[in-house]
Amino acid sequence: MTPIKVMVNGIPGNMAQAVAGHVLNDKRFQLVAHSLTGPEITAAEQVVAATAIHLIRPDTRDGVIESIKETEGSFISVDFTHPAAVHANAEFYCRHKLPFVMGTTGGDHNRLEKLVASSAVSAVIAPNMAKQIVGFQAMMEYAAANFTGLFEGYTLQIRESHQQGKADTSGTAKAMVRYFNALGTPFSEDRIIKERDPRTQHEQWKIPKEHLGGHAWHTYTLDSQDKTVRFQFSHNVNGRDIYARGTLDAAAFLHQKVLANSRGKVFSMIDVLKKSE
Repeated sequence: MTPIKVMVNGIPGNMAQAVAGHVLNDKRFQLVAHSLTGPEITAAEQVVAATAIHLIRPDTRDGVIESIKETEGSFISVDFTHPAAVHANAEFYCRHKLPFVMGTTGGDHNRLEKLVASSAVSAVIAPNMAKQIVGFQAMMEYAAANFTGLFEGYTLQIRESHQQGKADTSGTAKAMVRYFNALGTPFSEDRIIKERDPRTQHEQWKIPKEHLGGHAWHTYTLDSQDKTVRFQFSHNVNGRDIYARGTLDAAAFLHQKVLANSRGKVFSMIDVLKKSE
C-alpha cells in the first residue's frame, strides 16, 4: 500500500514534533520534510528522530508551498501551530487546496466551517485529538440531549492543567461547559480554573515532574445544594502520545475522504471514530 504523505506544521512546537515522530514510525505514512512555522522562529530546520525538517516562515510560505506540491504530489497537512494563527492557516490551506487536520485549539469554529465549505478541500477540525476523550465527550453530549436538567441545583467546578506553554484555556473544558449547562448547571467559560504554574502543578496537583512539560489534567466536580452528594469526572493525560495517535487516525480518515472526492466538508473526531461516510 502506498504510504499517505503528511506534512506536519507547527514544528518546532512540542505537539507538532510528537506527531511528526509518530508519522516517521507508522508504516501507513510518509513524512513530508517541511513544516510551516511561526514568524518568531529563526532556525532553518529542526531535526525530529534523525530527520531534518525544513522550516518555512509565513513570509515565504506561499511561494514555497507550490514547489513542495510539485515535488511531493498530494498530501495531508496537519496543523499544530498557535491559536492566534488558526484562521490565517486555514485560509492558507484552502487557498492552496491542501486538505488539512487542525488540532490547534482556538479560533471560531463557525468561521472555519464557512471557510472550508467555500473551498475545494475538506478538513478534520477538532479541539481534542484523543479518541478516548472525544468518546467521553460524546457520552456527555448524549446525556445533555436526553437528560436535560439532570443536575439542576448542583454547583459545578471545572479545573484544568496543561503545560506552561499552552496559551489558551483547554478547548475540551470549554466544550464540556455546554454539556453541563444543558444538564442544569449554569456555568461560564471564564470560571474554568486554569493552571499553568509548574510548581503548583507538581506540589498541589501531584502531576509527575517528568510530565510537567506535556500533560492535560481535567476534573469536573458537581456538588448538590446541601453538599451531601458529589459527582466527579476526571481524565488525566501525561505526555502527548494519545493526541498524536488520534491525529494520525484523523489523517488516514481524511485521506480516504480525499480519495472519495470530498470537498467543502468539515469532519470532527466523532466522524473519525464512527468512520462515517
